[in-house]
Amino acid sequence: MRVAYQGESGAYSETAVLTLFPDAQAMPCDTVHIVFSRVTSGEADFGVVPVENSQAGSVNETYELLLNSSLVKVSGEVVIRVDHALVANPGARLEGVTRAFSHWQALAQSEDFLAAHRIEPVPVHDTAGAARMVAESGRTEDAAIASVEAAANLGLVVLAERIQTVPDNFTKFAVIGTRDAGLGSADKTSLVMAVHDRPGSLLASLKPFADHGINMTKLESRPRRGAPFEYVFYLDIERAADDPDVLAALDEIRLHTSMLKVLGSYPGSKGPV
Repeated sequence: MRVAYQGESGAYSETAVLTLFPDAQAMPCDTVHIVFSRVTSGEADFGVVPVENSQAGSVNETYELLLNSSLVKVSGEVVIRVDHALVANPGARLEGVTRAFSHWQALAQSEDFLAAHRIEPVPVHDTAGAARMVAESGRTEDAAIASVEAAANLGLVVLAERIQTVPDNFTKFAVIGTRDAGLGSADKTSLVMAVHDRPGSLLASLKPFADHGINMTKLESRPRRGAPFEYVFYLDIERAADDPDVLAALDEIRLHTSMLKVLGSYPGSKGPV
């Protein structure tokens, strides 16, 4: 089985892939968009993409791609603990580091540490990619924020561990594919909707969930691309999409929405790994 992910070997996304699919061939990709392309073209059987971080919030690119894809559905999820480390070339010392390279989210999650040590944050596309860049440069004044595993893969040394501002830092990854991934029975569903522009539409579109005893665990609005100051709402509910109560609720919700799409129904994560 081939499973695409955004990043390089040692990235947290690769950890998510191997947690869900231990025997898979992990396929690194430069961007989340390329992961979707690999899946829709059939080059990859499935993809694993970040959807939300406990500190930084939702990954907007992923949700936008799910909204606009007619083929790809979510069929699983996993939550990975993210522990950031400051890694550098052998011979480097913490007090000598002037720049830290990493994905912008990792930099934001570690901003207190960087500020305290007067280290300039430099955003790049990926945490493991940042570690590779530092290793290739050979410079001891440059460091990367990445995983300890990425450092070990590249022969880098760890100057500081768990440097994120909030110690409990988790990222949720979704499995995407054009077919079910076979990870278990669905007990969670993700949806996106746009409500009619009239008073009470949002309330009316949410009330059926409560009326049918369905617990909603996520509600987030995002700007609708191509429609200034219009919004779509992303929702997670704790029930499978084919549950009779869910089907009845969705029929009622459609009366108050201009767009309603099921992004996927899948077994929800049972806790962080």
